[in-house]
Amino acid sequence: MPDAAVLSIRNVSRSFGARRALADVSLDVRRGEMVALIGPSGSGKSTLLRAISGLLPIDSGEGRIEAFGGPVQANGRVSDRVREARIRIGFIFQQFNLVGRLSLFTNVALGSLGRIPMLRGVLGAWPAEINAAAMAALGRVGIAEYAGQRANTLSGGQQQRGAIARSLAMQPKVMLFDEVTSALDPELTGEVLKVIERLAADGMTMVLVTHEMAFARGIADQVMFMHHGKVHEIGAATILSSPATPELAQFVGTGL
Repeated sequence: MPDAAVLSIRNVSRSFGARRALADVSLDVRRGEMVALIGPSGSGKSTLLRAISGLLPIDSGEGRIEAFGGPVQANGRVSDRVREARIRIGFIFQQFNLVGRLSLFTNVALGSLGRIPMLRGVLGAWPAEINAAAMAALGRVGIAEYAGQRANTLSGGQQQRGAIARSLAMQPKVMLFDEVTSALDPELTGEVLKVIERLAADGMTMVLVTHEMAFARGIADQVMFMHHGKVHEIGAATILSSPATPELAQFVGTGL
């Protein structure tokens, strides 16, 4: 792993039948970096996030995450490190995946349980450490005042921020965002992007699949453009203004 790299992906490939979704993809993410994955639909971006997290086995190549002493998965085999690695990777999906009938606090506290091996007390009270972690996470995303509300009564932006808080409560080393604003209107999209900006300012290591090009230009340390499962370009956000390949030139020219 390069110096200070939290995440390293080497020559990762994955096929679904005859379709090759990832083809020899490599990526290094250093501590505190935000990497934006861009590309047309079906280019392999979401597949790569699932491979990074260990949710999707890979056919070849390897994925390493800091502090696990070796690859989480390599050449089609998932190591016994993958469970702990999944706990230390925050994954925020397009859909909020909150339990609507439970309070926002409870949804976030359930995330804390992945990190702290405690169960609720016999009187139904959360242990103090879990309570503190959940409320701190809600505070970081600016919705602590809604902790007692049922998740399904909140706006889409508030629910997505709740999903981010649930991941933060697990104290992840890396956070993965898979088009987390795609189901939101422009105003709510702005709410969520401001949270991600604050996390970047706090030094959180993040990999973000996005179609928000202005956001990627303004905040990403690296931009990786994928097309047909391959990395066509990777570099600073300036590649969006000066693409080196016709594929990226066409993509940014569409205004996506």
